[in-house]
Amino acid sequence: MILLDTDVLIDTALDRSPHSQPASDLLDKIEYGAESAFIAWHSVSNFFYIVAPVSGGASARDFIVELTGFVSVATTDTEAVRYAAGLPMSDFEDAMQVAAARACGARHIVTRNVRDYQRSPIPAVDPREAIRLLF
Repeated sequence: MILLDTDVLIDTALDRSPHSQPASDLLDKIEYGAESAFIAWHSVSNFFYIVAPVSGGASARDFIVELTGFVSVATTDTEAVRYAAGLPMSDFEDAMQVAAARACGARHIVTRNVRDYQRSPIPAVDPREAIRLLF
């Protein structure tokens, strides 16, 4: 079980080279494979905020609907926010990703920015490494 950081989704949707290919390959493997994947609730709004101005609101919404056909949204609550606030991480949004990963039982957080998760209790891997480890 993995949690996908928002950057993996944005890289795919906006075809951000050189990151888009491994991110897209990972999403394809999740869609057609046996690995369960989650995203954080706040990733949906962050994704839309960044992608909609570039690709259009309808396209961003379509991506979200298609994605949630094979990726679940991690269930989080007040306790998860408090947990994130207590993590020794400088970026609170990354700490919220960790809290979402914890809530859904993820073994890894998949992100392009692995270095941002050095102090995370849940290990972070990039999309290439996730494919190597999981499939």
